[in-house]
Amino acid sequence: MTNSPRGVARFGGRLRVPDIAEVPGGRLIELPGRGRTYVVDIPGPERAPVLVLLHATACTAYLTWFPSLAALADRYRVILFDQRWHGRGIRSERFTVEDCADDVAAVLDALRVDRAMCAGFSLGGIVSLLAGHRHPDRVSGLVLCATPYRFQETLREKAFHRTFGAIAAAVGPYSYRRAEKLAGRLPELPEITWPPGRLDRWALGEFRSTSGWALAQVVAEIGRFDATAWLSILTMPAAVVITTRDRAIPVSRQVELATMIPAASTHMVDAGHASCVLEADRFVPVLLEACEAVAAKI
Repeated sequence: MTNSPRGVARFGGRLRVPDIAEVPGGRLIELPGRGRTYVVDIPGPERAPVLVLLHATACTAYLTWFPSLAALADRYRVILFDQRWHGRGIRSERFTVEDCADDVAAVLDALRVDRAMCAGFSLGGIVSLLAGHRHPDRVSGLVLCATPYRFQETLREKAFHRTFGAIAAAVGPYSYRRAEKLAGRLPELPEITWPPGRLDRWALGEFRSTSGWALAQVVAEIGRFDATAWLSILTMPAAVVITTRDRAIPVSRQVELATMIPAASTHMVDAGHASCVLEADRFVPVLLEACEAVAAKI
């Protein structure tokens, strides 16, 4: 594997994604007492540090991270999995970020890994933060990309999330029935190869593998997330990747996150919220830099 793709494909003009024809294969793993999820485990170099990748809302593990996998696997053992109610992730009666954080530890148990760095994008960053807080003995470092530490700060944000949360609560049981129905129609395993020039079709299939009804519950749940009270007591090395043209997560809040975690390094990428895929040529080098900064301190 190489640190950068040999070619790129253009999506919508200047947006560039790696021009690849396959992703590493994975398998379904049963997490005792929790459920089943799709896990990819790329071995990397001998004795390489372990890096768990946690994906964004409305994505799968593959869809968020496929542009980064080749470069990361040159340096780390890379583990990625679909989070609850995304793709082929665990199906449960409720979605909570606490369960998602505990799933990280359960995946490490299943793969017999003692400790790992966690790198997360957006929702994945939130789950990484909470995994570090709840399982400090298992999370050796954090790489937080396009990540907020809370959502309800302004009056407009509070009004939106409280209204949305009330609506999501009212339709909760129906949401999960609809999400379960979609999940039951998915092929057991995702595609890992596609014909030349059809990366867009594969990506659309990955995106459609997560129900919009499930996402309503996810957004309502993460809208209540607030790590203000415990960010300053995190003890593991951390790096914050700030997407400086982000319209989904305020840049100021990403900067605040970096200042609130003790000794966190800051890494800027001149890109927007979908940069993990659509501006991968800019995002991936900064992600590598941030991972190296954390690994060097462990």
